[in-house]
Amino acid sequence: MLNQNVVTLGNLSFSNDSSLILIGGLNVIESEAIALETAEEFVTVCRNLDIPCVFKASFDKANRSSVQSFRGIGMDAGLEVLATIKSKHNVPILTDVHLPEQVERVASVADILQLPAFLARQTDLIEALASTKSIVNIKKPQFLSPMQVVHIMNKFLEFGNDRLLICERGTQFGYDNLVVDMLGFGVIKKTCGNAPVIFDVTHSLQVREQGQEASGGRRSQVLELARAGVATGLAGLFVETHPDPNNARCDGASALPLELLEPFLTQIFELDELVKNFSALKIE
Repeated sequence: MLNQNVVTLGNLSFSNDSSLILIGGLNVIESEAIALETAEEFVTVCRNLDIPCVFKASFDKANRSSVQSFRGIGMDAGLEVLATIKSKHNVPILTDVHLPEQVERVASVADILQLPAFLARQTDLIEALASTKSIVNIKKPQFLSPMQVVHIMNKFLEFGNDRLLICERGTQFGYDNLVVDMLGFGVIKKTCGNAPVIFDVTHSLQVREQGQEASGGRRSQVLELARAGVATGLAGLFVETHPDPNNARCDGASALPLELLEPFLTQIFELDELVKNFSALKIE
């Protein structure tokens, strides 16, 4: 069982009982220009609102339905862009890793390594991620119940890494649809020793028309879904944005328009403060 329900990164403390931390940025790096534009606005908004943040962007989206789908600019170019953002803005970086042989190189730039949902049972990858002693954001697979996440967590513990975040990103509901079980957040906390729970609200909006190669999304509902999740008391919110979602090369249908980031965060963090200041009420 996890013995660390507070995970620290510099002056950031991930805890279900502390103020919410924002993990956000881009789904995938499409170009250096778009990444730098997004990072500039993201960091500026967060600092204006006094919101602790981590910048996220993927250099490769290896899990694509079609070889024609855009994957990213690759590891070498992508890590250069992320290193530039980290240095320029003095902001922590999160990115995902798909292969064990990528881990050491990525860990030299990223402060938080992400285990993708569809790879969350890959023991060799988990062992490689654990060996870095870095913080790892475990994406809960769409096909797993909240009760099953503890087994992924236990693999990391057995490999000697307890710096773990558990990220909900929706659960498969029938064919080509995702739902978020609001009771599941509490189940994850209970079964995983109150490990910090993150809510990936944008990926949870995905929905796919049958037969289509790429996922669609329900971007118009991002605020209501984020409100519902944050009201359960979480350590962090994971939000992907884009300057022009309708022309994004990956998951634009689920991305929050970058121009709406400030009013969106204003509402969400007011709600988090309200919830975290309620008196404890034990109901058995």
